[in-house]
Amino acid sequence: MLIVLTSEQDLTNEAQQINTLFDKGLEILHLRKPSFDIEGYRKLLKGIAPQYYNRIMIHEHHRLCNEFKLRGIHLQEQPRWDLGNGLKDYVTAYTNQDFKVSSSFHSKEEIIACDVAFEYVLLSPVFGSISKAGYEGKGFDVTDIDSTIIGMGGINASTIPEAIKLGFKGVGILGGVWNTTSSEISFMELLASYKSIN
Repeated sequence: MLIVLTSEQDLTNEAQQINTLFDKGLEILHLRKPSFDIEGYRKLLKGIAPQYYNRIMIHEHHRLCNEFKLRGIHLQEQPRWDLGNGLKDYVTAYTNQDFKVSSSFHSKEEIIACDVAFEYVLLSPVFGSISKAGYEGKGFDVTDIDSTIIGMGGINASTIPEAIKLGFKGVGILGGVWNTTSSEISFMELLASYKSIN
């Protein structure tokens, strides 16, 4: 599973760039724009070709999942904590409608302790981050956990094989696509690296 997370910034021709990545074989896009209100999310979604909506996981404004018939929702760490005892019911409300639900974690222990079944979880930082300065990698080894764990943080063409050896079932990429001169060329290099070991 190769996942791309959107840049936190508002990019030029972003919807067009996203459509190109889907055209080139992107499986799943995580739509995450912390500075956007719901209308900002709507505007970006309307620029993405509707045939790709079923490959998009949305991080905020979850009701847009129904409105656009997206793949599902993602719960970042703080919103997951904030739900407290209501977490299981919140997740079930979406899974009962055939939407997928994923979540973010920053330690193996929390993944093991969580009793809610997510389709997959993002664990970071595996390696030193490309998009966040000073965000040092922890080299998590998840070969002992029987869950679908996606590795994030410092993922590039050379670290993908290492992440798979550490037991990750896939990788999540942010800076490795958007902090480059060409999101398309970077994505194609990452996809080739990923396919070479799967």
